[in-house]
Amino acid sequence: MLAAVAQCLRRAGVGAGARLCCALSGGVDSVVLLALLHRLRPEVGFSLEAAHVHHGLSPNASAWADACEAHCARLGVPFQVLRVAVDPAHSGGPEAAARAARHAALDRVPCDWMVFGHHQDDQAETLLFRLLRGAGVAGAAAMAVSVAAAPGRPGRLRPLLGQRRAGILAWARREALSWVEDESNADLRFARNMLRHRVLPSLEAAFPSAVPMLARACANFAEAEGLLADLAELDAQKCGGRIWRASSVLGLSVPRQANLLRWRLREYGAQAPSRGRLEEALRQLATATDARPLRVALGNGWACCIYRGVLWLEGVEEVSVQAREWRGEAALPWGSGLVRFECGLGVGLSRVRLQEAERLVLAARAPGVRLQLAPGRPRQLLRKLCQAAGVPAWLRDRMPVLWADDAPVWVAGIGIACSHACAPDEAGVMPCWEPGARTGAWAGAGSAAQGREHLSQFDG
Repeated sequence: MLAAVAQCLRRAGVGAGARLCCALSGGVDSVVLLALLHRLRPEVGFSLEAAHVHHGLSPNASAWADACEAHCARLGVPFQVLRVAVDPAHSGGPEAAARAARHAALDRVPCDWMVFGHHQDDQAETLLFRLLRGAGVAGAAAMAVSVAAAPGRPGRLRPLLGQRRAGILAWARREALSWVEDESNADLRFARNMLRHRVLPSLEAAFPSAVPMLARACANFAEAEGLLADLAELDAQKCGGRIWRASSVLGLSVPRQANLLRWRLREYGAQAPSRGRLEEALRQLATATDARPLRVALGNGWACCIYRGVLWLEGVEEVSVQAREWRGEAALPWGSGLVRFECGLGVGLSRVRLQEAERLVLAARAPGVRLQLAPGRPRQLLRKLCQAAGVPAWLRDRMPVLWADDAPVWVAGIGIACSHACAPDEAGVMPCWEPGARTGAWAGAGSAAQGREHLSQFDG
């Protein structure tokens, strides 16, 4: 078992200096995992700590946290308790609510890898649970041994995913380890417990290799999901790359359209909608025309939109934006993204003109605002300029505007007021909006940097 964990770390590229955190519930799986990592630490050279999530759902919760702390103290492993509040109104029920709160807390731990004690029986259980809920290929792939880090969370490792529960328990007993038992794991009202205690044992009685074969099926599903992701990436490029042409997307077969949208949602870290909801959304989007833009809700806080021949995904929740005075900072937060101010020669806003203003403020647009983009051209309503630039109506109130006193001098996606434009040999400042994924998805941007690249083509 030690060799299997070491191999998992090597394949993930874990080496000297890497920061590992063990998700320590106090149960036998995570206790064994911590012991194995502790033994490998001197050989590999990584740092090791442990984190325990205190849900507060059981009267024994504090005792479990104390047991974890004592276990870490014996090993000399730094330890922390993460207290969370579980959402009682979670649509997935109490199990899903606790899981969501737990992962959200662990994602905030500053480390390179969060290491979990999931094993092969957990994998088989997860596959059955998801199949009974009508999962597709991605859901049936269940848990991955290794998941790379993403913005806002560390990488995830599951070194015990190839091990059986019985083998882990036997190892713990041989090593005379102690662990806690969560009484809720025996409650058959929970679907996963029913699968664990009733369904899987019955399957194994009839088919002794059921668990490893189910785990093998997960690996096959994961391979198929990888091929579907490759196909979606090819289709995304065919449809325009970061900015999708609606005609190209709708020219794909319906299954490929659905695959493309699911892939993009996963790129944003969002949950894909149900099959029925996605098919209905695609049916509605097929009716869109230039004269009839559409914004179709997909659920889970996302929508699919068509506007002026462009198709994209965006968050349906309004992004809170707050006016902020700019005093020369390199960047200011705006909604879920940033506005950066980059210095250059002969580009952007004139620094001399900006210094003449008593106050520079980054804020949203105001009704009736007009902007003159070039000498000799009329001052136009910002609403008209947004229409000409193809900015969707529902995004316009979220676009940042830089005000010099009471005058708008820069509007994201539109440009710079000619009165404050920089001369060719003059020091200037170029504002660039880097929207977060939920705000910037209208441009088809797969990242904040790509969203910035798309928007900055209008700036100056």
